[in-house]
Amino acid sequence: MSMPKGYKVSGGYATVKDGLDYRTISEIMTERGHKMNHATARNVLLSAMRTIATDIVRSQDIDVNTVEIDEIAKSPLFQSGVADVIDDIDAMGKFDLA
Repeated sequence: MSMPKGYKVSGGYATVKDGLDYRTISEIMTERGHKMNHATARNVLLSAMRTIATDIVRSQDIDVNTVEIDEIAKSPLFQSGVADVIDDIDAMGKFDLA
């Protein structure tokens, strides 16, 4: 039985509300020609989240070395916020997510 969306477990996976789990993401990517397993999907997503978190911290003139970027990147609240921003940009027709 899978965990409810948005449920955070110590050392486990967390997905935002209405988000896809890593296995589903990896299946979609494989269907699109990018062979991927669920662990790779997680690593790619967290790498992107770390990049976004680092850029946000730097834009606020905060020393990146004093901030736990990994904790921010893994936070379901942060991931949900990034998803909301992407949805807003998509709603403006700036890019196609399909």
